[in-house]
Amino acid sequence: MFGREKKKTLDQFGDLFMPEEAAEPILSKPVRGALLEWLTEIWAEDELTAVGIKPRRRAIFDGAPGVGKTTLAHHLSARLGLPMLAVRPERVISKWVGETGANLGELFDGAAHGLALPNGTTSPVVLFLDEFDALSRQRRRGEQASDDSRNEEVNTLLQRLEQHPGFVIAATNFGEHIDQAIWRRFDMHITLALPGPVERERILARYFAPYGLPTGALKALAESLETASPALMRALAENIKRQIVIGPKLGSDMGRDAVIERVLASCHPHPDLGKPRLWSLGAKDHAVSLIPWPLPLAKDLPAIEAAPAPTPATDNVVTFGGSRP
Repeated sequence: MFGREKKKTLDQFGDLFMPEEAAEPILSKPVRGALLEWLTEIWAEDELTAVGIKPRRRAIFDGAPGVGKTTLAHHLSARLGLPMLAVRPERVISKWVGETGANLGELFDGAAHGLALPNGTTSPVVLFLDEFDALSRQRRRGEQASDDSRNEEVNTLLQRLEQHPGFVIAATNFGEHIDQAIWRRFDMHITLALPGPVERERILARYFAPYGLPTGALKALAESLETASPALMRALAENIKRQIVIGPKLGSDMGRDAVIERVLASCHPHPDLGKPRLWSLGAKDHAVSLIPWPLPLAKDLPAIEAAPAPTPATDNVVTFGGSRP
């Protein structure tokens, strides 16, 4: 059938993330509250059942590239003590008519059955459907055979979402592309926005560790990174640390400005997010002049100048229910 030799196992549809591998995300108070509420209702399933409702089990994370949708989903899975399968669209979508629907069936059947663990037990699994718009685009009136096939795939996805007893988290950069009926099947919608200035400071402090920046330098650098995603800030900090280690081995110029220019040349912001000031001005940015060099270790900074400890925070917006924003 469809040239397929045998049914796929669950792990063939994506990458497995185990609970112990999860990182603590940096979230705003509203989003932390929303996730705590969700976890609490999951743990209170019996009490909710007694009053005729069930815990929500499906959520969509919507936001620009690099804002931390996968990290957040993995963290939630870990709080539930469950592994997460990050489903890769290219392992589900097929050019052969009917095979995408068959793959969806096998994926959801496998998730309902559970994940076989190395110790011989079976665990429920959280399905994380990344790039969800690739699977759930708006249905169209069938003018071509490809339209009919696409509509059938979306219908299959609708049915499977309705029937699946486990947890499903979808992530997309293009919420407006998702079929409205599928959007309504999700009980919870969280939009992850770009971090604000305070959150940028905390993100930088996290990823510069074990190095640290004095308060003024950290604040100035965060201001120069307006519109930067958490992923871009992580790349910036980690590439500076790489230069500190690798640069001397290559005989590179290890002056602060030279290092910054090399780093800015090797990682760039996503075109849709705009260019932070640091990428426009480079080493001429005022923030660069405030960075002590060589970078001090955080533990060596005076207590009053120590970088703020990374605590959960990020400018995010959360909406609930089935209505589409």
